[in-house]
Amino acid sequence: MTPETRFDLSAVGELNLDLVLYGLPAEFELDREHLASDMRITLGSSSAIFAHNFALLGNRVGFNSAIGADPLGELCLARLAESGTDISGVREFAGRQTGLTVILPRPQKRYILTYPGVMAEMRFEDLNLEHIFQARHLHLSSFFLQRALRPRVAELFRRAKQAGLTTSLDTNDDPEDRWDNDVIEVLEFVDVLLPNEREACRLARREAPMEALGFLSEKCGLVVMKRGENGVTARRGSEVVTAAPMKTEVVDTIGAGDSFDAGFLHQFIRGRALNECLRFGNLTGALSTTKQGGTEAFRDAAHRDSFLQR
Repeated sequence: MTPETRFDLSAVGELNLDLVLYGLPAEFELDREHLASDMRITLGSSSAIFAHNFALLGNRVGFNSAIGADPLGELCLARLAESGTDISGVREFAGRQTGLTVILPRPQKRYILTYPGVMAEMRFEDLNLEHIFQARHLHLSSFFLQRALRPRVAELFRRAKQAGLTTSLDTNDDPEDRWDNDVIEVLEFVDVLLPNEREACRLARREAPMEALGFLSEKCGLVVMKRGENGVTARRGSEVVTAAPMKTEVVDTIGAGDSFDAGFLHQFIRGRALNECLRFGNLTGALSTTKQGGTEAFRDAAHRDSFLQR
């Protein structure tokens, strides 16, 4: 292993836990106490779920993020390290707090409440670029949560491309629903953009998903649009490829999109055909939904291997 290829992929993004409350009543009333029938505290954040699951697919992953000097941060690192992910690129901020997300699943959608903590404070200057660029590929998640890093994300991606890395971006949601154009400036240096339908439409400022896909495909190398029960559609230039979702009994959709990213990029960095990348992404996304939380289905090695071999 040469220094330049220490990792298959370097991930940059946020790191926090998820607190998920299950079995809540159908309606909430103000100033009333509502009881959950089940709960789970698990590794959260789009970036960490992606890195954790990508590592358990058999990849060498370097993770670059920030935590506070608190028990939440320690638990995040321990859970991420169990996957084999290299956590030496995670910086601890003294006197600061690690973020936390509370998720309230509903019958069709879910409430997501996030305290950002240090994820909003990590700057470009806090990153070890030499460590990050010892990889074949760079992936960044949750663009809009990286408030301090965001002004220089384009520079990060430009430098990664100059260093010979391929790149990918999953913006995730914009909590302020502004979708400013600075993200479009990053796309010049992005090889794979991985939005869902709503995110694609908001990024492109288009109402029709296929129009959004066309607009975004003019800005970067490849756009892979996740469409839930409609599967996935990818566009690269004039080439459009679709893949149907895998049918499985859904337990929990938390982390399904990040798990799709993991499966897709697992094949992409190996030079596989686009349709093969899409199919494997659908497979790993489906695997994620078979257990509670975004990482539990991958942590169960027997379950993971059996599912992927089907």
